[in-house]
Amino acid sequence: MTQLVLAACLLAAAACAPSTPASPPAAPAQTSAYLDNTGRADVLSGGVRMIPIHTPKGDFRVWTKRVGNNPRIKVLLLHGGPAATHEYFEAADSYFPQAEVEYYYYDQLGSAYSDQPKDLSLWDLPRFVDEVEQVRTALGLTKDNFFLMGHSWGGILAMEYALAHQANLKGLIISNMMASIPAYNDYATAVLMPAMDQAVLTQVKAFEAKKQYEDPKYMELLIPNFYVHHILRLPAEQWPDPVMRAFNKLNREIYVLMQGPSEMGASGRLEKWDRTADLKDITVPTLVVGARHDTMDPKHMEMMSKAVAKGRYLYCPNGSHMAMYDDQATYFNGVTSFLKDVDAGRF
Repeated sequence: MTQLVLAACLLAAAACAPSTPASPPAAPAQTSAYLDNTGRADVLSGGVRMIPIHTPKGDFRVWTKRVGNNPRIKVLLLHGGPAATHEYFEAADSYFPQAEVEYYYYDQLGSAYSDQPKDLSLWDLPRFVDEVEQVRTALGLTKDNFFLMGHSWGGILAMEYALAHQANLKGLIISNMMASIPAYNDYATAVLMPAMDQAVLTQVKAFEAKKQYEDPKYMELLIPNFYVHHILRLPAEQWPDPVMRAFNKLNREIYVLMQGPSEMGASGRLEKWDRTADLKDITVPTLVVGARHDTMDPKHMEMMSKAVAKGRYLYCPNGSHMAMYDDQATYFNGVTSFLKDVDAGRF
């Protein structure tokens, strides 16, 4: 779907019952150190850096932006998609600064603010993991301060990074992502699809059978009948601006190749990905975030928190896949508590 068509579909979609996110708690007085950018090489650009990335297919650049200063807590944010953008994480601006969390927005290679090479061989997990490691090195993040937070596809990438490089991590956050794509597909088939209007589901499957993913009617069916129930539980015309910007810039070529045509299950290169048996090998402190209305099974994500060596489960009872919006206070208060607890040795 083109970006303009997606935007039009979202604005035209039917609404579900609105849910107003709670306001963040009052901000404590910040230390001058959090706001002091003295000596930072990224001051001129407001925290933005274009990081050079070496790949087997050439050298490219990826976009990052730092917010704040905290030598003990630095969070690198991995957005979903694949190939959405960092923008939907901007809700963090209402919570992380008051908790004095240093955090980094980051558009992965192929996403809007980074280079977008066309070689399809670049879009595989080992190459993405290597990219994250190059970004970590360039930003100077270490095991004494480096927290990796991945949402959706970013959660897959975060798990893969932890399994390959966890010696570099202080903590890991897996947000709204199961450890198995086959289990994700089973949950969609057994639980989510039967709850849909079956006439609509039949139409959706007809579009998919014909691979008519770019037909505007495809998303016109999915948004009011699936997305506003399981992706972001607000009326489509009330979806926040950061979410709209991220959706509108989605690189569909990469997204369809790896994920498939929509969020109602996966059918791309990731279709057989499964790390359930390897969760026990993740030994760094780990927070797993699940939500009641998510496309991902919240019970599976609770299981993940128990399967890792040092896990905690954060459940968002009013949330869906974008729980950072539709159960916002629960989500960010839980994340910041985890960061603070790990840093203080209370985990």
